[in-house]
Amino acid sequence: MVSTKENQEESAEGALSKKQQKKLAKEAQKSAKRAETVSQESQVKEEDVSAGKYGSFGMIRSSNVNSSELRNRIFTHIKELTVQMAKNKVWIRARLQTSRAKGKQCFMVLRQQQFTIQGLIAVSPNISKSMVKFASNITKESIIDIFGEVSCVQNEIDSCTQKQVELHIEELWEVSAAKPQLPLLVEDAARPLTDGDEGLNIRVNQDTRLDNRILDLRTPANQAIFRLEAGVCKLFRDILTDKGFIEIHTPKMISAASEGGANVFTVSYFKGNAYLAQSPQLYKQMAIAGDLEKVFTVGAVFRAEDSNTHRHLTEFVGLDLEMAFKYHYHEVIQVIGDLFTKMFKGLRDNYQDEIDAVRQQYGMESFKFLDPPLCLEYTTGIAMLREAGVNINDEDDLSTPDEKLLGRLVRAKYDTDFYILDKYPLAVRPFYTMPDPENPKLSNSYDMFMRGEEILSGAQRIHDVELLTERAKHHNIDLEKIRAYIDSFKYGCPPHAGGGIGLERVVMLYLGLDNIRKTSMFPRDPKRLTP
Repeated sequence: MVSTKENQEESAEGALSKKQQKKLAKEAQKSAKRAETVSQESQVKEEDVSAGKYGSFGMIRSSNVNSSELRNRIFTHIKELTVQMAKNKVWIRARLQTSRAKGKQCFMVLRQQQFTIQGLIAVSPNISKSMVKFASNITKESIIDIFGEVSCVQNEIDSCTQKQVELHIEELWEVSAAKPQLPLLVEDAARPLTDGDEGLNIRVNQDTRLDNRILDLRTPANQAIFRLEAGVCKLFRDILTDKGFIEIHTPKMISAASEGGANVFTVSYFKGNAYLAQSPQLYKQMAIAGDLEKVFTVGAVFRAEDSNTHRHLTEFVGLDLEMAFKYHYHEVIQVIGDLFTKMFKGLRDNYQDEIDAVRQQYGMESFKFLDPPLCLEYTTGIAMLREAGVNINDEDDLSTPDEKLLGRLVRAKYDTDFYILDKYPLAVRPFYTMPDPENPKLSNSYDMFMRGEEILSGAQRIHDVELLTERAKHHNIDLEKIRAYIDSFKYGCPPHAGGGIGLERVVMLYLGLDNIRKTSMFPRDPKRLTP
């Protein structure tokens, strides 16, 4: 017989063994579940039908690894995606403007410069949930590569430029990710300025735009503005080149104020000082004295004027021209007038898409002009202002309000937004302006206007050394500081005239915009020196 003590020990040992078995069984069950979960996850990964069709490129550093294959890809511009491209499969590189996940699909607005198209990615036998989720998590303004099929839509897509087609996405790769917090949204900056938006508080103010100019430049209107601005430069160059002009390049650091005034920026120049050029005026004239006969230049102009207005900048792009004439400076006025007429026609005929893009956001009346352009004498303009109730005499210079009013009067009477005023009072013109031979109070000078604002100031220049010296002394100009300029006329110089045009102002007024900062890519004014 087994003793009671032995029975108790055997019973205790049996009870302990059952607990251990139960515990081990639970652990084994948990382990099996974990293994099953891992197996399922692995199976899901293995079964991701979109594997290899989405993800991030990482930083593109021009590596040779796989680059030959990628470089062979043919990309299509969004503007080319039309109904004629339906059922074609294309690669595009674009920015993600917006995305909206809805159930098992994600709608995207893809933007390339000023053109946009709707993209759609949806779960299907060939598109996984993981790929749709990846697409929906891409940050706005990121750059992405997309491969997809162009598909026609039943209803036009009003929010995109490509209204009749969308892109069904099959591959999606992140090329350059944008930070998630944007200081402004491009779709807000691009919103039309209509009365319906007044109470929505979604307009982006000018300082916010300029402080974040890189994002602001991405709007369709800004894309259009600076393409049209490039068009003005191209037309200016092409038209004048066809007329026999030569492009020259003039110094921007000079020894004396080119306009004879105090509104110049002084810069340290070794042991002395130099000045940033207010215009290329003196050097254009010296080129004429050097027998180049017809010259033009495109370059930066600096004005140290503390003018915080809608139309003044401290640095702008000057389009300047100068030419010799035979007997009368009106020969030059005719050339400049024809230049503007041809320029306006070129913008109208070749940049209509850009004009429409600006009109869509800002709204504007079409620019009107006559061929040949309207030319009025200064005294005629003064008389028109007097008839409208303005107290002004023939020797006064026009104020900004006077110019704008005269612009409205001219448009009402002559149906043109562009006109020329000739024979300005001598007292309001620079020292190198030729006095009128019949009336010593007047000058052989002229201004040209768009929508009632001056965009060109010009004149016949004095090409006689004695008269030029006399006029410089009258304006209290230190002759020694402009000695090289005066001496250039000692050896005979043909009669000549010209003018200076502000590029940004021309574009602003042609498009009917309200502020010159909209047409300067990185404007400089008394309060802004960045970015």
